[in-house]
Amino acid sequence: ITAFFLYDVAEAVSLDRVRTLVGDAAQASRLAVRPAIPNYVQYQQPPVQLEAEALAQPPIDGWTTRVKVFDYGVVSLAMTRPFAGTWGELLASSQHLMGTGALDAAGAAACQAVVARLGPALEDPRRDHLSEDYFVVGVTAHEGAPTAEALLAAHGDDIARLLRGETEPLSPQERDEVLRHRLSYLATDLVVPSWNGAFVFDTEAGMAGALELLEFANSQLLQYRYYDQRLDRDLTRIYARLQAPRWYEPWVGRRYTAAARELHSVFIDVNDLTDRTENALKLVGDVYAARLLGLAAARLGLAAWKDAVRDKLKTLDDIYRFAVDQTTMDRGEIMEGSIVLILVFELILILMGLMD
Repeated sequence: ITAFFLYDVAEAVSLDRVRTLVGDAAQASRLAVRPAIPNYVQYQQPPVQLEAEALAQPPIDGWTTRVKVFDYGVVSLAMTRPFAGTWGELLASSQHLMGTGALDAAGAAACQAVVARLGPALEDPRRDHLSEDYFVVGVTAHEGAPTAEALLAAHGDDIARLLRGETEPLSPQERDEVLRHRLSYLATDLVVPSWNGAFVFDTEAGMAGALELLEFANSQLLQYRYYDQRLDRDLTRIYARLQAPRWYEPWVGRRYTAAARELHSVFIDVNDLTDRTENALKLVGDVYAARLLGLAAARLGLAAWKDAVRDKLKTLDDIYRFAVDQTTMDRGEIMEGSIVLILVFELILILMGLMD
């Protein structure tokens, strides 16, 4: 059982500074979904991962904690606990974790300790940490060594209940809806992702690769949630600024100038951040990894968050163009008024005989 707790802790993280701070304990994370994966299918900026002990973190009872730091400001804690038992015991254990938030406090405390330890490497650290959690149940050994289809036939109801966090049996319709979104590469492996967790049936190596992609998908979700919240705040502030200018701004033609500059700055910042998130991992050349990441992203609703951010960026761009146009008009009116005043002044001088 693996519980991911991801936190948006800063605008960016200098991974070189992280390596300097923790020394040899820091390792570059390498994607390895399948042994045949091409060498070029990797992170553009590989995140740094290290064991919690390297950060002087106290162990969490029964759990092994691994920390991963992404350059776009996300810290991910992966808490893993071995399990051996029946399907009923597995359901009870996973439902307890998903339903009670038993690890939430431990995850938050560990994140605060990581932020304090890596403080010099954080650029523009957050005051409040937006978070995301995700639970993965991985089965690497099963009695009888069934195929993926045989496992679904025998325990599909259990897998669906596990992912929905329900103690009662699901309806056939809901069961089929959960299991419809699944992926197999070989006849003996299976991944069933959902919005709050996933079930993985694979070898140890195959499960490690699936965990890597599921973790990355959740880091993207967390980033787009942050962009969405930031744009909401920025748009609210800018609307208020445009509707209630400072008393002198309409008279000097600066009502929209400051807002236009602020809009342009926000637009560039968010575009830069989203581009860095989008391009963090390229999977061209590995069909399975691309399909798994796409399936996980779809179950997390990542496309909806991306669309929301793009719509708000479009709104931001429209407001920016409006502000620029209004600034141009205000400056034109001031210029026209200045010319009229100069002409009137010259006429007065002529009438007074002070000017030919």
